[in-house]
Amino acid sequence: MNGKFLWLGTFIACLFLLSFRGDKKKKVVFFGDSITQMGVDKDGYIDLIKQDIIRKGLSDKYDIVGAGIGGNKIYDLFLRMDKDVLEQHPDVVVIWVGVNDVWHKASHGTGTDYDKFGKFYEAVVKKFQANGIQVILTTPAVIGERNDYSNTQDGDLNMYSNWIRKYAADNKLGLVDLRKTFHEYSVANNPKNEEAGILTTDRVHLNGKGNAFVAEQMWNAIK
Repeated sequence: MNGKFLWLGTFIACLFLLSFRGDKKKKVVFFGDSITQMGVDKDGYIDLIKQDIIRKGLSDKYDIVGAGIGGNKIYDLFLRMDKDVLEQHPDVVVIWVGVNDVWHKASHGTGTDYDKFGKFYEAVVKKFQANGIQVILTTPAVIGERNDYSNTQDGDLNMYSNWIRKYAADNKLGLVDLRKTFHEYSVANNPKNEEAGILTTDRVHLNGKGNAFVAEQMWNAIK
């Protein structure tokens, strides 16, 4: 009889613990560079996602965190992923990096070579997966908004984005393909082929429309 009561007590305790697990918020960390750092500002893309969560009455379901630092490249993310992401114990990490890996080759004489980019990127993803974290990848959007691929860094951006797309497909990871959607938006909404001012303020960082555009796609990927 005592054994039956012990089994019943254990069963009830397990159900009790599982009920708490079901109520646990899904913690999402956005991990990236200055675009992500600015995303937590008022009406930045991360802030807009938070606003949308509140409007939908989902505040008890999601915990949204930004972990962006200006100037970061993929190896910077590799170096700080333990402290800035893993210590927060997220359920989902959205990685958005690549612009500085390309841009800084010309502007600072640094950047990240293509072969090293993939190696660091894979190391970051594998570390998150080893900790049971769902990973969503994001392609770098733009360095210049001309829609005929005449921006100086378009070739490298396309190459790095293709690597991310293939890695996501090969490993069955979520993908937010901003490189593709930004180009499509520019084709439809940039008839004068302007270099900035469509979804960005300065060819790279998001304006109001850009933040709303990104927020919608990110939310669709994580909800």
